[in-house]
Amino acid sequence: MVALAALTLLAMGRVPICDCGTVKLWHGEVVSSQNSQHIADWYTFSHVIHGFVFYLLGWLVLRRRSLGTRLVAATLLEAAWEITENTDAVIQRYREATIALDYFGDSVLNSVSDIAFMGVGFLLAARLPVWATIAIAIGFELLTGWLIRDGLALNVLMLLYPLDAVRAWQAGA
Repeated sequence: MVALAALTLLAMGRVPICDCGTVKLWHGEVVSSQNSQHIADWYTFSHVIHGFVFYLLGWLVLRRRSLGTRLVAATLLEAAWEITENTDAVIQRYREATIALDYFGDSVLNSVSDIAFMGVGFLLAARLPVWATIAIAIGFELLTGWLIRDGLALNVLMLLYPLDAVRAWQAGA
C-alpha cells in the first residue's frame, strides 16, 4: 500500500525528495520551501495523532478484527489522505484558507514518512493506556500550537471553516 501510494504520488508529479537535493531527518522551519519535504517536520506530530485517531476508529468499527487488520485499514486511510492532500485542489485550498502560502505539496519521501509516523501513533495507541494517548495528543497539539501556531485541530478547522481571526493569529498579527 505504501509503495502504491508512493508510485501514485510520483505519477501525480510529486518530487521524490526535496528539490534542494538533500534529505534531512528533521526540518523545523515552517515558512520554508523545504517544509513537508523531508523525513520529519512539525506536522509529523499530526500524523502520529492520525494514528491515535485511526486506532480508535478501528477499535470502534473493526473491534473483532486483529490488530494487524486494523493497522492495514489505518494505513490505507493514511495513504489515501496523503494522495488526496497532494492533489492540486487540496494544495490550493491550503494556500487559500491557511497561512501556508508557500505550500506546494509534500515530497514523496515526506508522504511515506507521514504514513510511517501514523503507524507509530497507531501502535502507540494500541500499547499505551487511553489516558496516556490522550495526554500525548493534547501535548502535541499544545506544543505545535505554541511553537508554530498550527497543529492538527487548527489545520482541520482552517481547511473546513477558515476563520480570519485564526489566520491573523497564525500569521503573528
